[in-house]
Amino acid sequence: MRHLVIDSASEACSVALLEAGAVIDYRHEVIGRGHAERLVPLIAELNGGGRADVIVVGCGPGSFAGVRIAVAAARGLALGWQVPVQGFSTLALVAAGAADHIAAAGGALVVMEGGHGQWFVQPFAADLSPRADIRSLLPDDAVRLEDELIVGNRAEPFVARRGTGLALAMLPDARAFLRLPPAALVDQPSPIYGRAPDAKPMAPA
Repeated sequence: MRHLVIDSASEACSVALLEAGAVIDYRHEVIGRGHAERLVPLIAELNGGGRADVIVVGCGPGSFAGVRIAVAAARGLALGWQVPVQGFSTLALVAAGAADHIAAAGGALVVMEGGHGQWFVQPFAADLSPRADIRSLLPDDAVRLEDELIVGNRAEPFVARRGTGLALAMLPDARAFLRLPPAALVDQPSPIYGRAPDAKPMAPA
């Protein structure tokens, strides 16, 4: 069974075709912005136009626009191709990309840019199962967490700020889906924002 994996929740735009435990084709570009313009062309560049039996998509948290673009693209392709679509946490995908390091360390903390001066954090066990829920914390609160191995695009600032630990700078990579535990997948994918909305409803007049 062929899987199309999509993630654009970070500055990386990453897509991969996977089958029988192997990478058939992939594209991985660090673009910062412009995911809306680049994601679908990247998929189209894949072998067979990216056509797959199942679509799986990173639901965040991360870039508000990037998360919504990925989920919308996955849903649209699944509808057009008449195939199932599932979702996963982008932080779990980051952990999967560092699976061997996390196993050796006995666990790790994934730390990713959260915007508004905050970081998204989530600890993972050696088997990549989450040890707690995703949280959005200010850096000074985040560095109170005690994991030795820190993984993600804010790993280096985290370790520098705390003064201890091992940083493994990493972005989400669709190819790492091969190491993602099956329990990480959910049906009916929808965006994971990681914190409460910034906007609040207007009070009644």
